[in-house]
Amino acid sequence: MLQIRDTLVSLDIVEKQFVCNLQACKGICCVHGDSGAPLEEEEKNELAHSYSEIEPYMRAEGRKAVEEQGVSVIDEDGDLVTPLINGRECAYTYLDKGIYKCAIEKTWLENKITFRKPVSCHLFPVRLREYEKYSAVNFEFWRNCLPALELGKKTGTYMYEFLEEALTRRFGKKWFLELREAAKAYRKQFKNQ
Repeated sequence: MLQIRDTLVSLDIVEKQFVCNLQACKGICCVHGDSGAPLEEEEKNELAHSYSEIEPYMRAEGRKAVEEQGVSVIDEDGDLVTPLINGRECAYTYLDKGIYKCAIEKTWLENKITFRKPVSCHLFPVRLREYEKYSAVNFEFWRNCLPALELGKKTGTYMYEFLEEALTRRFGKKWFLELREAAKAYRKQFKNQ
């Protein structure tokens, strides 16, 4: 682990190369999982505030799920998450040529809202776990992400580089610059052993 301020960052994030490959995985991270995408409390409020703009980009079954469950739900673990369609994909998904994509992000890309998407989705495959004195920043391995690991190797892009925008959004620019320097120092030291 690398310690950056009050976070402990898994070495996977600085060692593994990773670039999302939607053509290969088809956005399956929006479909598989135990529950919806983790939300922060202010994100729940953003969804409620922006829902009328997001709704036209959603599929009918997603709109129905939100009508029945609300813009967010509490899952079996007591966590705030997005609702699911029939216990499967996120209610905020839409299909684009067979690829699951985010209606929230599409609305944001069209400059209709200021909320991009849940930070947990932006960070994926990185997951955060909050503890009393620190946050753990971990890589959550899914077999569906094997094409992303292959593409990362092909392009020479480390996971933290691919996730720069998301990590900066969550932790700030100075934090990200510290992580980048620590990652470079770690890799340099590791290569010399």
